[in-house]
Amino acid sequence: MEFSKLRKIHKIKKLLHPKRLKIAEQILIVLFIALLIPMIISGLIINNINQQAMRKQLINSAVLIANMVSDEIDVFFKVVNGELTQINTTLNYLPNYETKQKYLKNIQKDFSYFADLKLVNTIDEVERLKQRNKQEEKFILYQKTINNKYLVAVFNNSDLNNHMFKSLQDDARQIYIIDSSGNMISQHNYTEALYNESLSLLPKNIMDDIAVLYGNKKNQPIVYLHKTNPELMIIVNTTEKITNNTINENRFKLLMAVFISSLSIFIIVALYIYYMYINIRQLFKGIMAVSKGSYERRIRLLKSIFTPHEIVFLASEFNKMASEIHKSYIQLKEQNVKLEQLNEFRSNLIDTVSHELRTPLTSIQGYTSRLLRTDIQIDEETRQKSLRIIKKQSERLKRLIEDLLVIPDIERDRIRVALEPVWISDTVETAITLVKNNEEKEIINNLSEDFPLVVADKDRAEQVIVNLIENAIKYSKENTPIVIFGDYNAHEATVSIANQCDKIPEEKLNSLFEKFIRMDDKTTRTTRGTGLGLFIVKGLVEAMKGKINISSNEEYGFKVDITLPLFKSVTLKP
Repeated sequence: MEFSKLRKIHKIKKLLHPKRLKIAEQILIVLFIALLIPMIISGLIINNINQQAMRKQLINSAVLIANMVSDEIDVFFKVVNGELTQINTTLNYLPNYETKQKYLKNIQKDFSYFADLKLVNTIDEVERLKQRNKQEEKFILYQKTINNKYLVAVFNNSDLNNHMFKSLQDDARQIYIIDSSGNMISQHNYTEALYNESLSLLPKNIMDDIAVLYGNKKNQPIVYLHKTNPELMIIVNTTEKITNNTINENRFKLLMAVFISSLSIFIIVALYIYYMYINIRQLFKGIMAVSKGSYERRIRLLKSIFTPHEIVFLASEFNKMASEIHKSYIQLKEQNVKLEQLNEFRSNLIDTVSHELRTPLTSIQGYTSRLLRTDIQIDEETRQKSLRIIKKQSERLKRLIEDLLVIPDIERDRIRVALEPVWISDTVETAITLVKNNEEKEIINNLSEDFPLVVADKDRAEQVIVNLIENAIKYSKENTPIVIFGDYNAHEATVSIANQCDKIPEEKLNSLFEKFIRMDDKTTRTTRGTGLGLFIVKGLVEAMKGKINISSNEEYGFKVDITLPLFKSVTLKP
């Protein structure tokens, strides 16, 4: 008995102090209360609003179509009555019956919408024509002539359909036009059952010359418009198919959107909870291991887009705390080296810009100054040539600016070139004119004019030659020339650029293609530059499927050989 009382007391305490929920359980409860219930309620409200809007749209469109058909009827009857009046007037001037019949036949041929034109003597004949044409799906219009006869025009119902419903060919509604006798003279998408149903629902009190909504189907509005002149009834019936397309399908799509959204939320949250729960357990295990003295334990998270930054941060900090001091020191040292390299690259970037862009800027400035001079007369050919060079160098300047960021592309072999047949001798001549030669060093071009075509990127090749000539000028001895010469065989051609300078040691020579390496070091530096020139040149030449080699000997202090493949289809300049 005492045990039973204690058990009840324990249950009461358990109810008063419920078990604390886990993170996953709390997230599911909050999700259901704060997100899913409002979403379901919002979906129902939006669905109801959408249904009301679609129903209003169906009513407005049915009224609009009834008015459109009414306007088409007015236009049709106005035109036809005008034609009949003109024909009636002409008949008064014709001398006899045979002439009038011949005239009517000619009118019928000229105006195809008249199925028949005839003169009858009495109104009874007109009525008989009405009954007969009704069976043949035709209708008539008539006018009384001055001599008490009747001019009767017969029209095919199909012709009236084409005229009335030309702008409504793609509309799925059913439209009927009924004359004063209750005969249907025109229809669109006609079905007998729906037509009879529409007639049975017509109210007893008909309003004139206004579109009126009637019927008892909430989502299938029917509209009638009773015209008094001419006396016709227009009925526009919204079918069940249109209702399904506009209301039911939209409702289904909306509900499906709510369902898919809810399902997506559940899936994303479930994945989020799954990854979070696993990673939190990893944190718990790591903390427990360290508390027991296992300092080598590392937390390995199951990382994904669902892993919170805070958990990744905690795991990283935990692993750092458990790491050895020596490893932390090595990592810090490596980071300092990388930072120093980055700072050196940044500090040299401005010099690189000046080094690479000087030539096109000088060319543009020189030709611009030449064109602006007023003390000399410049002929049109010279002016056009100067403008072309300015334009060309401006475009080249743009490309050179883009090349400032080409170093990563060179390192990854991703630099793009436009390979084409190039007369390298012309390229060298152009490059010589673009070189900035402040010291007025002599440049000897021994490249023959019949030097064969090579496959290269013309602008890139020009950039390479200019760069190498300027380097040769920069590091050559005083009063020594820069020599350019070439050679070729059956497969490739080589262009060499050499100067006179002190012989370069082999170990220094091998490192000149690296970044930030110069022939004069920081203590003996006498020229400007960052040591990126040969690195870029090498990358450009190799991108053009060529080879580059540098050498130093007693004859030439420094020589660069550029080898490019020959263009096979042309070997001699024309």
